[in-house]
Amino acid sequence: MKKNRFKGWRSVFVLLLFFFIWELAVKIADIPEWLLPAPSTIMTEAITGFPSFSEHLLSTIKLGVTGFTIGVGIGLFVAILLYLLPFVREVVYPLLILSQNIPVIVLAPLLVIWFGFGMLPKIIVITLVCFFPVTVAALDGFKQTSPDLKHYMKMAGATKSQLFWKLELPHALPSIFSGIKISATYSIMGAVISEWLGAKSGIGVYMTLASSSFRTDRVFVAIFAIMALSLLFFAAIVLIERLLIRWQSKGVD
Repeated sequence: MKKNRFKGWRSVFVLLLFFFIWELAVKIADIPEWLLPAPSTIMTEAITGFPSFSEHLLSTIKLGVTGFTIGVGIGLFVAILLYLLPFVREVVYPLLILSQNIPVIVLAPLLVIWFGFGMLPKIIVITLVCFFPVTVAALDGFKQTSPDLKHYMKMAGATKSQLFWKLELPHALPSIFSGIKISATYSIMGAVISEWLGAKSGIGVYMTLASSSFRTDRVFVAIFAIMALSLLFFAAIVLIERLLIRWQSKGVD
């Protein structure tokens, strides 16, 4: 435990060193603030501008959580469906992989044309970003169920439903949470991209306004806020995973 904490502090130290070098380089080279603001300038803007930024922050959190919840739900449903229906999996799974080769940023304008500027196209964008990692991870988890345990339960007279709910689903939970953690980090990014489609508030809107007025410090505030939110989402999923999967071996971190 102490060793892991020390590793964490090493990352913090490297990050602080990076900010120090950044601050020093901007001061020595006398780089204008509109081109590259110093970390101290960004920090000042984050504190003084927080009252106006908080509205955008809350809007993105609501959008991200909503899209993430729907995306994870659809991802799990699709994974269970494909696992229980092998003939459907053979047809649909290659198409799912193919669909991920289409950049979301390319689909976004089409979604606006088809569904307008309301919430629906934004939720669809986040769902598209979030559901695929959960589907792939859950499918892999289901497939990795111990064949010996399955054989033992079948010998004991277990039905297909009992096999799934009492063996395959619990066995796949670590893999499912791996997919959910990836989706959690993607959800905020998806929310910001969806806000670029057209919204009244949100970090994406804040970034657009800041870049159009050459407020580079505000752009960096938005970037750091996105990173912080993604980390918070990830940490929340890790906490839920530890509470639900107490039997999982901790292994080597």
